[in-house]
Amino acid sequence: MLKETLKKGAISFAISAFCGLIINLIIDIVINAMGYTGFCSISPDFLSLFPTTAMAAYVNLLLYGVIGATFSMMTFVYDLEKIGFAVQSIIYFVVTAAVCILITTLLWQLHRYPAALISTLSGYAVTHIIMFTVSYRRLKNDINEINTQLE
Repeated sequence: MLKETLKKGAISFAISAFCGLIINLIIDIVINAMGYTGFCSISPDFLSLFPTTAMAAYVNLLLYGVIGATFSMMTFVYDLEKIGFAVQSIIYFVVTAAVCILITTLLWQLHRYPAALISTLSGYAVTHIIMFTVSYRRLKNDINEINTQLE
């Protein structure tokens, strides 16, 4: 199980970092093409934490990868049979929220913008509520199908 979890994490890390690179590149190209020369899709406050723009960009991509790896690797919690679905979902939410919120706060300097922080936290919570609801309904339907076949 550990080997498979680490493999999923590595793949998700690569995909997330690559997607972050592509999205930032597209944003930079489009904005610069509109006449805003010197635009960089990384937060100026985040950029100021590093000696060069390149280093900030590398760390930015690294952090995108960490978010993707965390989301992927934490799915192992759903393979733990001794705890219920609600507890599994709470554990998944708490761990992924901690990592994601910490990283996005650093990347976007959300602690300086309370409205953006509240918006990000709200969006994250709503997303997980939707994910939980959809997963719960699927699980309930699967159980009903199994029970029907057993009868």
